[in-house]
Amino acid sequence: MAGLFTSAEVMARTGITARQLQWWDERGIVVPSREGHRRLYSVDDLAEVAVICELRGRGFSLQRVRKVMRLLQKEFKKRLVDTVSAYSEYHLLTDGNRIYLKDSAEQVIDILKNSRQPMLAVCLSDTVRQIQSELSSAPKQPENAEAQPASTRTGRDVPERRRKAVVGVGARGRRAVM
Repeated sequence: MAGLFTSAEVMARTGITARQLQWWDERGIVVPSREGHRRLYSVDDLAEVAVICELRGRGFSLQRVRKVMRLLQKEFKKRLVDTVSAYSEYHLLTDGNRIYLKDSAEQVIDILKNSRQPMLAVCLSDTVRQIQSELSSAPKQPENAEAQPASTRTGRDVPERRRKAVVGVGARGRRAVM
């Protein structure tokens, strides 16, 4: 399982929900490998999820994200991580109608100068490199870390929402831990 990540690990690294991962898999946006019923994500899948999260966080609709991913696959004929090397800079720009993919600062500046409306820019290379650096600096987990109970794993491995008890008000006005 070297280089493969479970859904829980992808959620912890990217902040995405399990339902979003499932939906993206069902729609063919990011399709992980399978081991029984478990989804296993490669480093490439993880980087693509991170880029999609970055785009969604910047206000891109899922329809626009799909269009961007198709553009990247069509333009490069390979996956995003294979395209973005340590020495390349790929910037995605959009004005809401058109999508531009540029690989130099001069090209980005030219588009910004000639634009008649605000542009949204995302550096795809930075997002991919950030994931790669997090993976290279992360401590190695034992193979059976998933099988251990949550209480024996380190706090970083347990998703934030499971570590904190949420206190709310029940139907009868009592405080309840959910």
